[in-house]
This record gives sequence, structure tokens and C-alpha cells, in this order.
Amino acid sequence: PLATSFEGRHGSVRYWVKAELHRPWLLPVKLKKEFTVFEHIDINTPSLLSPQAGTKEKTLCCWFCTSGPISLSAKIERKGYTPGESIQIFAEIENCSSRVVVPKAAIYQTQAFYAKGKMKEVKQLVANLRGESLSSGKTETWNGKVLKIPPVSPSILDCSIIRVEYSLMVYVDIPGAMDLFLNLPLVIGTIPLHPFGSRTSSVSSQCSMNMNWLGLTLPERPEAPPSYAEVVTEEQRQSSLPPIAACDDFERALQGPLFAYIQEFRFLPPPLYSEVSTSD
Repeated sequence: PLATSFEGRHGSVRYWVKAELHRPWLLPVKLKKEFTVFEHIDINTPSLLSPQAGTKEKTLCCWFCTSGPISLSAKIERKGYTPGESIQIFAEIENCSSRVVVPKAAIYQTQAFYAKGKMKEVKQLVANLRGESLSSGKTETWNGKVLKIPPVSPSILDCSIIRVEYSLMVYVDIPGAMDLFLNLPLVIGTIPLHPFGSRTSSVSSQCSMNMNWLGLTLPERPEAPPSYAEVVTEEQRQSSLPPIAACDDFERALQGPLFAYIQEFRFLPPPLYSEVSTSD
């Protein structure tokens, strides 16, 4: 497969078509036209629909004094997303230290370039958000805090010279100390999530919650239809039959008893409910 078109700091992936027209005694006419290639990544695959989660804890020390730990746990619904989607972050931050900390989240893009046995890496901030400051002994919970993915290029995972990867970093900003952070890998794809592609998607989860009431109204076994006598009486059936002379005229016109066959079965009762096979 062809790698997705990409423009990076230390390299790029570009595609173009060249055409030349050779003419006798004249200079050739040359034309070059660039085009874009996308290597499609379907985020509906099971590996990209699995939830991503992690937990970390850190204890601050200052000389001989030791404060309580700072704990962080975070989870997102899936690994694969497309540009324009919003990531719902579920997290819990507990501050048992003596300092005021700030929970944050950010999406990073990592570009890796490989050539002649060497590698250069560039890390760029894509989007970020900030939570409320937490004083000592406080806890903050994120119940689906939203971080929107801006228009970015898809992940490049199968190219031997360039790789483009994404990650969601949920971290606690600690003044005067190293931050406590969790790295949750992301894959930015090109084929968006199908509404009913996974139970982990928010759309399908919401739909299943709203449709639960249907199971309470449906009976365990379907009821039998009403009897034929309740719908069509004998008088109605007899009055609908055509005269014999009219049947003879139509049979002669159609060269067969087709019309009489249709009329004969027009008001016949349907098969009994027990005669219908339910295996199909």
C-alpha cells in the first residue's frame, strides 16, 4: 500500500504524475501534476475499538519530609478516532500532597523520520485542555470531559521511512516536581465509526439505553391472527363471485380458466396460524 501524503519537518511523502509530448524539431512539452493519496484506516476494527486505560501514583519528597501521594486514573472509550471527533475522557485525580496541582490533558503528534540508519523525532501539540486546580486533600472527577480533535493528517503506521503517531496524555501539573502523566495511544483514521459498529461507542450505547423499553412491550409469543369469519362473511364472499356467463366470456378471451382461478381464491381464508412455519 502507498503511504498517506504528508508534509513533515524533516521529510515528506508526495505523489505526482509527469507527462511529456515529444515533437519533431521542437522542444518537448512537459507537464507535472501532483495528487494526494490516503491510506485508509478503518477505526471500526476490533483493535481500535478497545478501551484504553491506565493508573499511576506519585509520592512527593522534600529532603526528609514526605507528603501523601498524588494518584491519577484515566480511561477513554476506544483507541481509534477520526479528525473532528471529540474524545470523552473519564478520569479521577486525588491530591493527598501538600501542594496545589492542576489536572490537564493533551493530544500529541509524533513524527519519526528514518534514513541511513538514523532517526529524527518531532513531537507537536495538537490540542489540550485544563481542569480545575486541586488543593491538598481534594479530588476531581472527569465524567466524559470533551477534547476535540482538530483537522490533522491520519496516522502513518506502515511506511518504512516516516511514521506519524498520536497519543492522549492525561497528566497532573505539579509545581516544583516532575509531572505525573499517563500516555494513552491513539490512531487517527480515515473511515469514521459506524453508529452500531461497537458497544463501546457512545452512539450505540445511548441507542441501546433508549431502546430497552421495547423489550418490555413485546410478548414472548406472537398472537394468532383473527379468524376469517370475523373479517369476511359468507354473504360478502358469495356476492363478490362473478356470474357464470361472465366467467365463460373471460375464459374464452383469455384462452383458459385463469380469471376464474383468481376469483375462486380471492376470498379464501388464509392458512391457519399453526400451519405457518416459524423456522424461517
